[in-house]
Amino acid sequence: MGGDDGLPAAGEPVAEDAPAKLNLFLHVVGRREDGYHLLDTMIAFASIADRVEVAPDDRLSLSIDGPFAGALPGDGDPAHADNLVLRAARGLADLAGRPAAARIRLTKRLPIAAGIGGGSADAAATLRALIRLWDLEPDAPQLDALALRLGADVPMCLSGGTSFAGGIGEELAPAPPLTGTPVVLVNPGEPLATPDVFRAWRAGFSPPGRFVAAPSDRPGILERLRERRNDLAEPAIRLCPQIGAVLQELDDLAGCRLARMSGSGATCFALFDTQDAAGAATRSLATARPGWWVAAGALL
Repeated sequence: MGGDDGLPAAGEPVAEDAPAKLNLFLHVVGRREDGYHLLDTMIAFASIADRVEVAPDDRLSLSIDGPFAGALPGDGDPAHADNLVLRAARGLADLAGRPAAARIRLTKRLPIAAGIGGGSADAAATLRALIRLWDLEPDAPQLDALALRLGADVPMCLSGGTSFAGGIGEELAPAPPLTGTPVVLVNPGEPLATPDVFRAWRAGFSPPGRFVAAPSDRPGILERLRERRNDLAEPAIRLCPQIGAVLQELDDLAGCRLARMSGSGATCFALFDTQDAAGAATRSLATARPGWWVAAGALL
């Protein structure tokens, strides 16, 4: 039970979901002098998510559980201290001028190095949860700057809404939502490092893909999305051919309206008109491909 002001009562844990981030399209439009690629992309978030829970403590700690916990360094591993969740907590404490003291539990349900912003979403959820736990009102530009220092995807995950993103991901603008659209996520079980995919990218730059005049209904938005692409799919498939197999199987599913790789892969998604179609697709894929990670949900 929270306090009368809506804040958590003293000693009460605070939990936040860390939703999977999906690139509905992703065009590489240029490159900065420092080597970072400039993108134009449309971002949406799915109900399939990690979970971050924070509670008061006299020191900062992080425990990790869930299906994909074993893919992350555990307590006692020197790399554990560099987890984005702990970096987010320390950065927020520095910003607020207070001790970095909290007990953090990360339930890792999303695959690692999968193109769905799992680590960035975890960092953003940590910031949201600790702001509530510590009763903070951080300066918005300073919070945005902290998010960007943590990673190019963290600002969009902190924002949490459907958006167009430019620059390296920090330039956000509202995009027409597809709230409630059923989605199935599939990962073939192979991690794929973003730097490797960009190094393998050989194509020329694409024009921006954002809508000039946004449709107001789902069929219109999906039609616009089908006219666009993920520029990183081709190099990702060369590095991980199973992505091509995933996309083909998703395309062939009854009721699939759009199938695409997200981010730098290897996770792919399919959008459906109905939850029944998405559920049938999930059951079919889980039976036919037991080694793949398959999850169904809806766009937020």
